[in-house]
Formats: sequence, structure tokens, C-alpha cells
Amino acid sequence: MNVESNVPSPAHRVRVLRLLALPVLAWATLTSHCFAEAVTERRGSLVIIGGGERPGRIHHRFIALAGGTNHARIAVLPMASGEPERSGRLQAEEFRGFGVKDVDVVRFDRSQAMLPATAERLMGYTGVFFTGGDQARLAAVLVGTPCEAALHRMRDTRGAVIGGTSAGAAIMSRVMITGDQRGEPDRKADFAVVRRGATLTSTGLGLVTNAIVDQHFIARRRQNRLVGVTLEHPELIGVGIDEATALVVLPDGSWEVEGDGSVMVFDARGVKVRQEGPHANLGAKGVGFHLLLPGDRWDPTAGR
Repeated sequence: MNVESNVPSPAHRVRVLRLLALPVLAWATLTSHCFAEAVTERRGSLVIIGGGERPGRIHHRFIALAGGTNHARIAVLPMASGEPERSGRLQAEEFRGFGVKDVDVVRFDRSQAMLPATAERLMGYTGVFFTGGDQARLAAVLVGTPCEAALHRMRDTRGAVIGGTSAGAAIMSRVMITGDQRGEPDRKADFAVVRRGATLTSTGLGLVTNAIVDQHFIARRRQNRLVGVTLEHPELIGVGIDEATALVVLPDGSWEVEGDGSVMVFDARGVKVRQEGPHANLGAKGVGFHLLLPGDRWDPTAGR
């Protein structure tokens, strides 16, 4: 048998390869398009809780966004707490009490947060929850690390939900209120002034890109400090979340209130901010104000 007699000519082979390439190219184009759509459609949510007691419906909302009790894989990050082992254990037990089968307490220090393997481990979860405590502790571990980048990828492309309470809420914004006040040591508790630089800020995770988050808001009368920080950063919306209340940031960027309390919004976008006197007192006219109640939904991109 002459084997070569069954081999197509070079011209024939080119024609066949071209014909075969058409459906392959079409499939590749379609797959690429569908993948891009899937990434866009899988943007996740944020559940930002103002602290205090949390109504069950806030937990249910977080769990549902993480995939439901049977499919959620939740990582509890307790590093803000002064007692992280106890705080993490209690939070994990709370999620298990609501029926979640797969909950881990995940603790690491900054050196571990710099490791790609730690970031990769985080990427395996459908939900991440920060406990309360001191937001500066949590920021010291996470900000500027591969783990911070992983949190953004989880939310932006994997559909994961990221939530936190108290300190775990404050760290959500890039401009992070630390809880400390400059120049008024005898009045630290009440933040009685609205002055430039009076409220100390640091760098948070930036999961909320258009706002500054404050927590325990109405219960601890923190309106003055949020107004001051908002006027220092008028391009950002000041959002104060009360206890037993959550601000849910949906994939489309709109905000929804869950829980028992309210969310207070100060919007100085486009407003001229004035600074007067030797103490750098701040003032402005036309600042927008909203008081959002449970069930309310607001689009911060729609303007004041």
C-alpha cells in the first residue's frame, strides 16, 4: 500500500484547515464574550453593619448572598479584635446557628498576608466576614497586601460577599475613620468640633469607593465627626450606619438598608467647602442629607 497516495496535497490541507478554523474561531469568540459577561454578572455585594446586636435578617441576607446555607463557604477574619480567638469562634458559631455548614475562622499576620498562598486560600470562600474591634489592627494586617487584592478580586469577579461589623465596617472605605481625634484630648468622646484635621483618618480597604463609612452612628452621636471628614473629602459621600443596621451595597452600586435602625447620608459633592478662623473651622451650604430606613434603596451615582 502506498501510504503517500492517501496524504492530501499542501493546498488541500490549507483549505481544510481554514474550514476547520471557522467554527473554532466562532466558538472562541462566543466563549470569550460569554466569559466577559459572566465576570461582569458575578460581581458580589457588601454587607456593612454598624455594630451592636444584629437582627437575624442581616445574617440571613449575608448568608444568602454567600450562596445559601448549603453552598456558602464563609471565612471569619477576627484580627480587629483584642481577643481574636474568642471573637472568631463566637462569630463562626453564630453563622453555624443560622445553618451554615462550612465556616472557618481564618487568622493570619501581615507577613502571612503578603504570601500568595494566603491570598489564594481566601479566594476559595464565597463570603468573608470581619468581626469588630479596632479597625487599625485589621488595616495593619491587610492594607497593601496580596490578601487585600484577593478580597477585591473575590468581590469584583467571583461574586463573593464581603461583610463586617463595627471595625469591620469602618475598614470598608479607603478613607478610614480611626476613632481618634486631634487637638481635643478632653473632648475625645463626643467629637464636639467640625474642623479640618480634627478627626484622624487612615487607609482602609477601599471596597467602598465612593463613600466614607462610620458606625455605631446614631447610638454614639457621631454626626459631627462624619460631617467634618465629609467636608474634608467632599468628593466622597459620608455614610453613618447605626447599630443593628446594615448597608448592603449591591452589585450595581446601589445601596439598600437592612435591619432595625437607619443610615444617615451626608453628600457634599459639588459643594464649595469653606474654612475659617484660626482653628480651621469648616462650613458649607447646600450639603445633601438623607436618612434611609430599612427597606430603602438609594443610588449614590444618581447625584444629590
